[in-house]
Amino acid sequence: MSEHMTHMKREITEIPAVTARLLETGADAFKAAAGALDSADPRLVATIARGSSDHAASYLKYACELTAGIPVASIGPSIASIYGVDLILERAGAIGISQSGKSPDIVAMLESAKRSGAVAIAITNTPASPLADTADHVIDICAGEEKSVAATKTFVTSAVAGLAILAQWKKDTALLNALAALPRALEAALACDWSDLVAALEGSNSLYVVGRGPGAAIAAEAALKFKETSGLHAEAYSAAEVLHGPAAIVQKGFPVLALCANDKARASILETCGKLAGQGGQVFVTDDAPDAGTALPVARTRHPLTDPIALVVSFYGFIEALARHRGFNPDTPPHLRKVTSTL
Repeated sequence: MSEHMTHMKREITEIPAVTARLLETGADAFKAAAGALDSADPRLVATIARGSSDHAASYLKYACELTAGIPVASIGPSIASIYGVDLILERAGAIGISQSGKSPDIVAMLESAKRSGAVAIAITNTPASPLADTADHVIDICAGEEKSVAATKTFVTSAVAGLAILAQWKKDTALLNALAALPRALEAALACDWSDLVAALEGSNSLYVVGRGPGAAIAAEAALKFKETSGLHAEAYSAAEVLHGPAAIVQKGFPVLALCANDKARASILETCGKLAGQGGQVFVTDDAPDAGTALPVARTRHPLTDPIALVVSFYGFIEALARHRGFNPDTPPHLRKVTSTL
């Protein structure tokens, strides 16, 4: 590995290829999991995850609610692992997401959900793992080894796997077509240059990342990466929620990154950007024609639910460069390990 090619950067450049591989090799598993959900006709979908995997679960929550009209709830793994409570999950789907498939609390909660009558689905990069052994259906995200502590290609493939299950379950032709075209769009996303934002963060210790709908989940993932790779305190907010108090400290050049997909929330996000810029905030927006703030280049896809996936790929390229610019090695964040086992 050369000094200019961190593990994180190499893994980011692999995202289009591993996404294409997942969509090809995972087709049968997507259909099987979708068929099980269709047969169960769930009234609720529960997700079980932590860290970046939980952000992928939040993304799936919005996608499922918008597409299937079925509510999705994030279940705290400690309900089973610490408190020993089995929730009433008959006629529910339960999706556990974990790169390693080894964290005891995630495994315990999926076991509990299955015991309570839910259809248990595991999305993991390790098909031979306790989480996979627990599940009724296993989706191998086929990302290959991820050496960098900061998850990138496993986040994208986890989110894509959830979308693929959903598309098969609901027989959503438009989403299926958008997924088929996604690897090429992600190639374009890698080429988006956000270096203007690197310069804007000089001398800053804090920032906000805002989004709405599926983009809010991507904002949460971005805020985590600012913390773990670059030593920056970043908070993620809905573009609506940020106006309910947090906006008070946005002034005098306070940095804001607004993740704007081409969906029905676009107008509200741009309106919030205008308000924050009007208070003195230094606002950067992933949009071709924002009313206020600095436009960042974007790679649009064929569907509003896949647009945010392209945004996070562009962000990953930016954050890896920012970490090195700030003197950090993004592969080995302080005090963190690749696999975190919690109870």
